[in-house]
Amino acid sequence: MTPGITVISGPAGVGKGTVVSRLAAEHPQIWVSVSTTTRAPRPGEVDGVHYLFVSEAEFDALVEDGGLLEWAVVHGRHRYGTPAAPVFAAEAEGRVVILEIDLAGARQVRERLPQARSIFLAPPDWGTLVGRLTGRGTETNDQVERRLQTARVELEAAAEFDEVVVNDELGATVGKLVSLLGL
Repeated sequence: MTPGITVISGPAGVGKGTVVSRLAAEHPQIWVSVSTTTRAPRPGEVDGVHYLFVSEAEFDALVEDGGLLEWAVVHGRHRYGTPAAPVFAAEAEGRVVILEIDLAGARQVRERLPQARSIFLAPPDWGTLVGRLTGRGTETNDQVERRLQTARVELEAAAEFDEVVVNDELGATVGKLVSLLGL
């Protein structure tokens, strides 16, 4: 196993959460960072498990105190960020650390931690991405359209990453990540 920090990013709907969840379930030695967000929980999401849900004021305090490794406004609405202390603690323990974050966050991590590995998760094609986003049923039509606009821009950034993995079939995608992470 190769310890260290690995960023996994890609457009909304590409399956980052599903892939990372399966990877962590199959390899419990991996430590997956829990992001902080100002958005409200979606049905079934649990505070502290899926995200750390905070108020705008609480997020402001984290930013002012330097408590976030990265943060960004996503889809023009809500802020998301990665708490720094738990990431560095897990890395110090020799764990394989996964940051599942958006493109803006990945760019900030690359600036702050150039030694971190970066993997871009890509859809097999545009139609598949559209289908995954609309099939979730968790966003309104306006939200889906906003995410698709963001995804068009994010897909153009794939070349900025150390590796690109196409999420065509869950098992195969996880297998590619296992190989890249040296697990």
